[in-house]
Amino acid sequence: MLHPSYVELMEVVNKGADQDEPLVNSRYSIVMATAKRARQIVDGSEPRSIARADNALSIAVQELYDGEVRIISDEQEQDN
Repeated sequence: MLHPSYVELMEVVNKGADQDEPLVNSRYSIVMATAKRARQIVDGSEPRSIARADNALSIAVQELYDGEVRIISDEQEQDN
C-alpha cells in the first residue's frame, strides 16, 4: 500500500477549503497536481520537502502531503 494514499492527500489539500465546495474532489486532480510538480522538479526546481526517496514523483507527493505546495483553483490563478 502506498503512503500517503490519495484519500489522505485529498483530506490534506481540502483542509482549508470551503466546506460546500472542496478544492479537490477526484483522484484525477491529485494525479495532475503531483505530476505537474514532479515535472517541475525534473526540470530543475528545488524540492521544498525532504523526502525519503529520490524519485521526483515521490518527492512531489510528499511535498503535497506536507503542505509545502498547494493546489490552487483556476479562479485563484487568474487573480494572481
